[in-house]
Amino acid sequence: MSPIVLIPARMASTRLPGKPLADIAGKPMIVQVLERAREAGFPRIAVAAAEADIAEAVTRAGGEAVLTRPDHPSGSDRIFEALGALDGEGRHDTIINLQGDLPTLEPQAIRAVADALVATGADIATLVAPCADEDRSNPNVVKAVVSFPPTGGFGRALYFTRATAPHGEGPLWHHIGIYAYTRAALARFVALPPSPLETRERLEQLRALEAGMTIAVAAVGGVPLGVDTPEDLEKARAALAPLKDKTR
Repeated sequence: MSPIVLIPARMASTRLPGKPLADIAGKPMIVQVLERAREAGFPRIAVAAAEADIAEAVTRAGGEAVLTRPDHPSGSDRIFEALGALDGEGRHDTIINLQGDLPTLEPQAIRAVADALVATGADIATLVAPCADEDRSNPNVVKAVVSFPPTGGFGRALYFTRATAPHGEGPLWHHIGIYAYTRAALARFVALPPSPLETRERLEQLRALEAGMTIAVAAVGGVPLGVDTPEDLEKARAALAPLKDKTR
């Protein structure tokens, strides 16, 4: 496996404009996410930036960044452009799409999604965590319907939905939007048109399932804090405040 972690980032957030550069523990949020990927031990990590301000913040922190078109419809499209610019020779065969708004993410979770891709031979891999009771009927929380082997290990995604599914007794799985792709799968995925179920549920990963692509699933212990609102930002600042204290 020759992996590259690509972190798509753009300033145009509806609920928290400019969030990649929001200060968390003395560093821009995008730099905090970059450091979580470094802690996971990946040899190459780059930010796919929609704006020059993001790229400059990353390079000032000693990271690698590439400027991409600002009008991409999704993070997958953004990282595909970045991959072509950074690795036109095709050296990297595994691409990890890490969201730029997960500053408190456990580095082990990034390793888990890569491990799931390699161990299963799937086209794509992603993560889930147990769904909290209060989120079971929340349409903003995406649930993954997963077939896990009885003996444990990595599962296979059957569906993703905003509804409460599957029906009946048993756990529900909260989908975490971190992905690992084979290089060929990413190229195929971004070339596909939006699918009917993707459009209906507003979930991009359904495009892959409708096209017959396989998605492996690794389960992790908890859902990372995604920073989407000012309230989320304050939670992230509180969680990472000890890091700032260590640098004083």
